Amino acid sequence: MSELLVIGGRSGVGKTSVGSAVHALLRDADVQHALVEGDTLDQAWPPPWEHRLSMRNLAAIWANYRELGYRRLVYTNTVAVLEADELAAAMGDEPRIMGVLLTASDDVVGARLAGRESGDQLTAHLERSARAARRLSADTPAWMPRVDTDGRDPVEVAREILTLVPWGVGGRP
Repeated sequence: MSELLVIGGRSGVGKTSVGSAVHALLRDADVQHALVEGDTLDQAWPPPWEHRLSMRNLAAIWANYRELGYRRLVYTNTVAVLEADELAAAMGDEPRIMGVLLTASDDVVGARLAGRESGDQLTAHLERSARAARRLSADTPAWMPRVDTDGRDPVEVAREILTLVPWGVGGRP
């Protein structure tokens, strides 16, 4: 049986950094897995969202991983926690779903986004991030843990996440 770990959260919360840290910890523990950054699956202009290209691309990518014997997928994307069932369906092999919503304060997110955006782009990212935070807070399933990233190193956050999944890392069998 396959397993899907979704890591979601607003822009600037640390999804990419934490996903990379989860990958490194799993690699160092010799736990076979794949990491997919969901933003790369439909990053195009104009946005192809109405065609569900990200799900189609995930299905194609996961088929290749599955053919090679992979059974664990770590998937990061802003709304991954809201689309976990659809992501699992795209995998095509009825994976067990686990997930975590990363959270951070407006001040921390603002500082992080200011480190990579400027001017009008920064303003737009801050507005989208605030909207996403409200939506994610309201709509993320209650069973999905929330993990705060304020003042924390991505490796520390990744270690906490791995205590929540039974992949033989972080204290769980």
